Amino acid sequence: MLNIFKEFLKMSLDDLIVVLRVAEFRNITAAATSLDMRAATASAAVKRVEQELGVELFVRSTRRLRLSAAGEKYLPHCKQAIDLLSQAQQNLRSEVDSVTGEIRLSVSSDLGRNRVVPWIDELMATHPGLNLRVQITDTNVDFYRDSVDMALRYGAPSDTNLYGFKICDVPRLLCASPDYLSRHGRPIHPDDLENHNGLFYQLQDIPFDLWTFKRGDEEYRVKMTGDRASNDGDLVRRWCVAGRGLAIKSCLDMSDDLLAGRVTTIMPDYAPPVSELWLICPTRQSITPAMRLLRDDLRAKVGELMNAMIAGGFFPPDRLSGGKKDA
Repeated sequence: MLNIFKEFLKMSLDDLIVVLRVAEFRNITAAATSLDMRAATASAAVKRVEQELGVELFVRSTRRLRLSAAGEKYLPHCKQAIDLLSQAQQNLRSEVDSVTGEIRLSVSSDLGRNRVVPWIDELMATHPGLNLRVQITDTNVDFYRDSVDMALRYGAPSDTNLYGFKICDVPRLLCASPDYLSRHGRPIHPDDLENHNGLFYQLQDIPFDLWTFKRGDEEYRVKMTGDRASNDGDLVRRWCVAGRGLAIKSCLDMSDDLLAGRVTTIMPDYAPPVSELWLICPTRQSITPAMRLLRDDLRAKVGELMNAMIAGGFFPPDRLSGGKKDA
């Protein structure tokens, strides 16, 4: 037992919790779903624990997992240790209902300024013990360099060592102002876009000027030309509202302008790829009550906004899968 406890101390508590849940479900995907993470993240955690121990805890088959002999000996002691730690945390946890703490968040420019920060202001009004430190940037966050604990970003995290929560699926829309369309006409097919001015987001001086659309099983790729590009997504949105050209943007970024009629959607039958919105953090230990509160509030606020845009006819309900699979 002493040797097992020493090995326990060497390993990540997060990884051990994953291993126990895999043992419970005998299935990595089911265990990952119950822990709000992706299957790839759970599988990586199991491999790390097995490598640290130098033994295989599970016998793999094509359909299920079962505990190996080493797993049957090790995991009961592991569970006892985790239960003791969990009880200690419960004893230390405050009984105060209001969530307190600091939200140190990185968020993209237009989504942050126009939607998320005002939502957090409302949240702080009902939870006065919260503090906000926000970094507005369209570049990827480095949790070990930047002074942030969480990042709200489009796209699922590619690093299996990161943890996070999927907020929602996000349709991307081709948009233009009524003024631009009155001057240049309304495209109805991707082939018509060659006669129009594109407004591009760019990363590391590379503009995203290859636009992709799908209609049923057909895919269309259009190499656009345009006279404006920026690494600031909010500036691209402002150009679009000002009638400078066409832009493909997240429906969340354009939601105020769409609902107010400052811009309209174009070619609704030809859909750009759907994105995802994720709240991510570097470790499971960094998932604080304040982060969970923000996650729940974001899901509720985004859900209301999506319903308003569906009711406005900006995209059909089937553009949203509704999944909330977490990493």
